[in-house]
Amino acid sequence: MLQIIKSYLNFLWNSKNEHGVHSPFVFDLVTKCFYDKKSYPEYQSLNEYRKFLLNNKTSIEITDFGAGSRVFKSNTRAINQIAKNAGISPKRAELLFRIVNYFQPESILEIGTSLGLATSALSLGSKNAKVITLEGCPNTINQCQLQLHKFNINNVECINTKFEDYLKTYNLKPTTHNLIYFDGNHSKKATLEYFELLLPSITNDSVWIFDDIHWSKDMEEAWEIIKNHPKVKVTIDTFQWGIVFFRTEQEKEHFVIRT
Repeated sequence: MLQIIKSYLNFLWNSKNEHGVHSPFVFDLVTKCFYDKKSYPEYQSLNEYRKFLLNNKTSIEITDFGAGSRVFKSNTRAINQIAKNAGISPKRAELLFRIVNYFQPESILEIGTSLGLATSALSLGSKNAKVITLEGCPNTINQCQLQLHKFNINNVECINTKFEDYLKTYNLKPTTHNLIYFDGNHSKKATLEYFELLLPSITNDSVWIFDDIHWSKDMEEAWEIIKNHPKVKVTIDTFQWGIVFFRTEQEKEHFVIRT
């Protein structure tokens, strides 16, 4: 907790709004997307999706995996508690929707489905996109599939898999995901492993979003390594997220933006 508080105070000290941004690309993103005050009709769908989960008191067994095939932990939790404590917040779900809506990616990969709160934002942001979402726990991804079906969200493919197993076969496939949302394993080792495994798939317009970059000292170290990678050109730290761009035409630059 002290780590997060210290990191947040440091973020507030260094962060800027649109007036401190001199990159036209980032200025447009901040003003036209981050600070977009329009009330989109999809926000109501996101809210209803969340409410349905928060009213569901069914208990399911949750299984999380550690390195390799080792089971890290297994326990029973109510669906409404998972949605309340582990899901993306309403404000961040709306921002994620706006980012996807702004860039209109044709192919999206989500690493870490849980109950699909972020998945629904990804899907609704670009309704013609193909969304692939990965989840290690079979019971939570099953609940996500049921929920997506209830809300007629039909452009999502849910895959029950260990993340590293899927990503290690990824390079054998020709698919390139225009936007990737990393929200599956908030550890330095796993984050950097996923980063390296997916790096061969980047294009000039790829958008990568890393969740919880200030969650721990290790995650902050992972974020610094990602920022300094030679293929990374522009990064935006919103405190909760680290957003990465690979635009070769731009000078390397890092931004800290309040949302």
